[in-house]
Amino acid sequence: MTRRYWNIKLKEMMKAGVHFGHGTRKWNPRMASYISAKRKGIHITNLTRTARFLSAACDLVFDAASRGKQFLIVGTKNEAADSVARAAIKARCHYVNKKWLGGMLTNWSTTKTRLQKFGDLRMEQKMGRLNRLPKRDAAMLKRQLSRLQRYLGGIKYMRGLPDIVIIVDQHKEYTALRECITLGIPTICLIDTNCDPDLGDISIPANDDAIASIRLILNKLVFAICEGRSSYIINP
Repeated sequence: MTRRYWNIKLKEMMKAGVHFGHGTRKWNPRMASYISAKRKGIHITNLTRTARFLSAACDLVFDAASRGKQFLIVGTKNEAADSVARAAIKARCHYVNKKWLGGMLTNWSTTKTRLQKFGDLRMEQKMGRLNRLPKRDAAMLKRQLSRLQRYLGGIKYMRGLPDIVIIVDQHKEYTALRECITLGIPTICLIDTNCDPDLGDISIPANDDAIASIRLILNKLVFAICEGRSSYIINP
């Protein structure tokens, strides 16, 4: 795996609040080695370890992107949704930021059928055919289109299973994580002090509740993906 310098600074992470964990009563004992201290009833994450695992994750996505691999970013909590969409669009990744529909990956045939239906409806709308239908039928199809856009809009161009899945808040996105484990899809998980660090292939200990923390982690990964994609374009 390629080793590169990703400019991950402890001061920058502290400013973004990456080190703040959950309250000491809400923690997973398996996170003990990732915690450096307790402060006012809150666990403090060891940022040296965060930097180490974030660097490893950047190396992984850089190498994968340089080989043309596809990524899916998952983060449906309110604090993560906008950052997930922006990061995915910037790096030309697929994303889910509203709701994870059970079986989205493990029942890919059903998801593929939904995506085909979504594509058909988008084309019908683009061609103006929905407006030529009876009002009741048009309204029903437009509601269906709106729902599909909300839940599948971020994966509308996904033609097969992703090669790597990046998960923001392992605890919240546990269903998505289990599907990846079942299918053997490598995962990079942003984990807070209430998570299990052994479930993801690379687990990055960080505050998964602060927008600034989530954005910083995603920005580092996105930069690495974009660098890898540039390498792939230059040396296909």
